[in-house]
Amino acid sequence: MSVAEPRRIVLFRHAKADWPQVNDHERPLAERGRTDAAVAGLKLADTGIPFDLALCSTATRTRETWKIAVHEFSHRPKTVYEERIYEASPGELIAVLNEIPDDAQNVLLIGHNPGVQGLAEVLAGSAEQEPREHLSRRGFPAAAYAVLTFTGSWKTLEPGVATLSDYWTPSD
Repeated sequence: MSVAEPRRIVLFRHAKADWPQVNDHERPLAERGRTDAAVAGLKLADTGIPFDLALCSTATRTRETWKIAVHEFSHRPKTVYEERIYEASPGELIAVLNEIPDDAQNVLLIGHNPGVQGLAEVLAGSAEQEPREHLSRRGFPAAAYAVLTFTGSWKTLEPGVATLSDYWTPSD
């Protein structure tokens, strides 16, 4: 696989969480979150992106979001649950992505805000007009995802090298 082929990173924010009397890391999905996770899974499957790897935060709400969404995929990618995604800054998320082996072409990262939105904004040196305007207007609500493309090795992923090519929210 050539590093000249465009790579795709899809940033997927967990679906709507509930607020029971548990610590933040253990918060489960709300009923609406379970519904939105399934719809997001369908939309992600419809992109036709053959994910090689899914990196998921260890928080309960991200694991539940992924468990529901992946049921809509025809191919289940290898999944790695990564503690460093929880409460990560964009820079910390880039460090996690820089460790991905180059045999992975298409990666899905399931995480949290503000890190996921910040990462989309930091990576997108350019963007197609519609996705950029949509992201600017809507922010990055629960169960939203952004598709970014870049060329090169995962080790070279840094601010400004990607193109924001698609963006979706549950209210679309």
